[in-house]
Amino acid sequence: MNVLDLLDDIEILVDDAPGLPLTGKIMVDKEELLRIVEEIRTSLPDDVQQARWVKDEKNRILQDAKDEFEKIILEAKKQADYLVETDEITTRAKNKANEIMTEAEENSKMLKMKTYRYVDDILIDMQEKMDDLNLKYFGEMYANLEKSFVSINEVLTANRDQVKEMAFKTQNGQDVDMTQE
Repeated sequence: MNVLDLLDDIEILVDDAPGLPLTGKIMVDKEELLRIVEEIRTSLPDDVQQARWVKDEKNRILQDAKDEFEKIILEAKKQADYLVETDEITTRAKNKANEIMTEAEENSKMLKMKTYRYVDDILIDMQEKMDDLNLKYFGEMYANLEKSFVSINEVLTANRDQVKEMAFKTQNGQDVDMTQE
């Protein structure tokens, strides 16, 4: 017998016991009650062991179920990742992203080339203006310098002519006035 059956026997023993009037107490067979208690004591270790085994088995089954659940979840995540990775929408999105990147790189190169051309045009224009200024100012400076040399040359020629005239007069015995121009 197991403990629960023996407890049922105690309950029947109490229910069937004669009561004492006006006290609410009952009389039970002492020998019968002690026999049932002794059986409970002897059955209890087996029942406790059985309960412990049931509890351990329950925990093992729950752990196995939890491990299996985690494996299923992990496999489902892998499958979902694979499906997302190979999904047509993802493929289209990657292709579109690659197209956008290629177009952006081409636009960037084109913009750089336009910028280089613009800067080169500005530098060419500046170089032409510098050449014009150089010709203008160098030409004017050269013309002024040439005038100065011509003027100096004319003064030198006039001075030489004067010196020659004075030398001629001195040679011919004429008195030379040095205060003349």
